[in-house]
Amino acid sequence: MAGGRPFRPSAPRRAAFAALLTLLLLASLAFLLSSGPAAASSRSSSASSPPSRLAAIRRHAADHAAVLAAYAAHARKLKEASAAQSLSFSALSSDLFALSSRLASRGPLPEDARRPLEKEARERIKHARLLAADSKEGFDTQSKIQKLSDTVFAVGEQLARSRRAGRMSSRIAAGSTPKSLHCLAMRLLEARLAKPSAFADDPDPSPAFEDPSLYHYAIFSDNVLAVSVVIASATRAAADPSRHVFHVVTAPMYLPAFRVWFARRPPPLGVHVQLIAYSDFLFLNASFSPVFRQIEAGKRDVTLVDYLRFYLPDMFPALQRVVLLEDDVVVQKDLAALWHVDLDGKVNGAVEMCFGGFRRYRKYLNFTQAIVRDRFSPSACAWEYGVNVFDLEAWRRDGCTELFHQYMELNVDGALWDPTSVLPAGLMTFYGNTKPLDKSWHVMGLGYNPSISPEIIRGAAVIHFNGNMKPWLDVAFNQYKALWTKHVDTEMEFLTLCNFGL
Repeated sequence: MAGGRPFRPSAPRRAAFAALLTLLLLASLAFLLSSGPAAASSRSSSASSPPSRLAAIRRHAADHAAVLAAYAAHARKLKEASAAQSLSFSALSSDLFALSSRLASRGPLPEDARRPLEKEARERIKHARLLAADSKEGFDTQSKIQKLSDTVFAVGEQLARSRRAGRMSSRIAAGSTPKSLHCLAMRLLEARLAKPSAFADDPDPSPAFEDPSLYHYAIFSDNVLAVSVVIASATRAAADPSRHVFHVVTAPMYLPAFRVWFARRPPPLGVHVQLIAYSDFLFLNASFSPVFRQIEAGKRDVTLVDYLRFYLPDMFPALQRVVLLEDDVVVQKDLAALWHVDLDGKVNGAVEMCFGGFRRYRKYLNFTQAIVRDRFSPSACAWEYGVNVFDLEAWRRDGCTELFHQYMELNVDGALWDPTSVLPAGLMTFYGNTKPLDKSWHVMGLGYNPSISPEIIRGAAVIHFNGNMKPWLDVAFNQYKALWTKHVDTEMEFLTLCNFGL
């Protein structure tokens, strides 16, 4: 009551109440201790206690660590076996190339000299087929292991994303889709090996390949799918496709895949396509090119196919003007007018990409080096590869290839620019020798910028998927991907076999 003494239970009541609490506590403890796995599973929908969760996670991690350790041991064995296999492949490939050169260099032979050569060639080709057949299953197994590796890598990236938000390039570069491109090349090569007579080793060159009155393009790439899209889109956009000539330069190992693709899917509407391995240009060797010297010296960050563009005048001596297209572009309008653009005597026509203080020479070159400070302005506007108009006569006149060689020799230690990027070499070589093109010729950024105006894209002659979000990758921007995939020949059966999600 108000103002009275507080109620106090008697001593016997307090003892009884304490005993009841003790009994309840003991009953609860006994229930928890007697709960086995079945009881735990019946409560799976409710939250587990923190110690239980940690123990489960620890066991899960230990199990996966054991699995990965086993795979690591298996991978080490595979690496040793692959090294020996690689030596066998390389040796046999060298022997076959040497034999091919011997056969090509000889004129008509008498019967007694021809028969030993034919016998040797048949034996080596038989050996090559047996080696390829024995290795096929191993390659398929390794592709499965690679898929597991890609999955583990992707999980690791997801766990680390909170610590390095925004850094997506490593995840993209190691994604599973580039393996699909490799699969496509291998499938095309297998098709060629299965029916070698169906595909010409060295098709007769067309007179159009050296006709300077036609519209010539150069594409340097190992990606047969991407190149097919560039050519298909440009052909559909052209008013007169028969006047357009595409020169595709690739690595010798990928040339057979390109030939199979374009034999099965001939260029439409009379367009001309020349497929060339860079090894076909005999002047490209270490005695002439510092690029080859640096690669032979073990400089692995120089990608040969990217730097071949600096030899355009030597590769195509009969031509006067060439448009260089990257393999990650889509052509939306007829490009014939580029052969009539006045370059004011300059070598290179390109779209500039600077705005304000961004994307100027200071971003791409090391201005702490005296030669860079003396020859270039840090505020000079940078341009981008993707669509470039090259006047080859002006190039030869100004000795641009020789100038490029000088810069490559000076950058042997990577002090002037990052050698993994070919753009800085172009910015230096064509400094003061580049004519800006109208921006509608080349709209770039579809591989990194999700906010490009649809009106700008529709008005572009060429759209460029430069950046990490390539249109053949799963991470491509959905709003842009259809612009590329509509030019993919989806009836090519190898695309479904290689898991292209188109």
